[in-house]
Parts: sequence; structure tokens; C-alpha cells
Amino acid sequence: MNARLLEDEATVEKGDHARMASFVGAMAIADLVKTTLGPKGMDKILQSTGRGHSVTVTNDGATILKSLHIDNPAAKVLVDISKVQDDEVGDGTTSVVVLARELLREAEKLVNQKIHPRTIIAGYRMAVECACNALLRKAKDNKQDPCR
Repeated sequence: MNARLLEDEATVEKGDHARMASFVGAMAIADLVKTTLGPKGMDKILQSTGRGHSVTVTNDGATILKSLHIDNPAAKVLVDISKVQDDEVGDGTTSVVVLARELLREAEKLVNQKIHPRTIIAGYRMAVECACNALLRKAKDNKQDPCR
């Protein structure tokens, strides 16, 4: 018995090619919303594919990302971190995607130098710990300051 697991249009990618496809997809998503940042940020025109074909003009990264239908795993992660940022803080959705894109860009360079992804992840974890410690050392408690 031979069961079909994939649809007719589905493709299978393996190894380095799949990894690079994930990098490219995630970077494309980040590039899409990056252009909305800043005082000269551009608006995007979103047209729905459903009934009514509504059109929305926005420069809100969260709105843009929510409207996309994505099948790239790395790009989905970027959309998810944007949603978490929106839920937790309510702002900065585009900025976290752009930051994640830069981390991915650097990781891609390291992968191309044949550094194992687990080594890269371990390095990022060490960097997070170092950054958190530096922030904690510099933080001040101003609750008792009468001028504040």
C-alpha cells in the first residue's frame, strides 16, 4: 500500500537547498515590511482574494504580516514573532522582524562558511546572556528618586 502524503503541487527539498530556501523566504518577508519603517516609510496596498476583493492601504507591519499566506517555515517564524510582539507590547512588530532578519543574514553567512547551525545557535544564546547581563549591570532603580 502506497499512501500519498503530499499534494500534487507539493515539492520536497532537502539539506542545504532547503535551508537556503528558508533563509530566502524569511528575508523576503522582512524586506517587505522593512520599507514601511521611518518617516519616509512606504504604504502597502493589500487586496484580499476572498469575496468582495477589499483593498487596504497601510504601513503597519503587523497588518501586512497578518494578511500574508506563507508556507515557508522560517518566514512563518518571523510572522509569529511579530504577532507575539504585538500581543505583548502592542508596538515594534516591524522592528522585531527586521532585527530577526539581520540575525538570519549573519547566520546565513556562517552557514556558508560551513559552521554548523547548532554552533551558531549556541553563539546566539551566549550573546543573549551577555546582553542581558550588561543591561542588568547598567539598570538603575529610580523609584526612590524624588525628581522622577
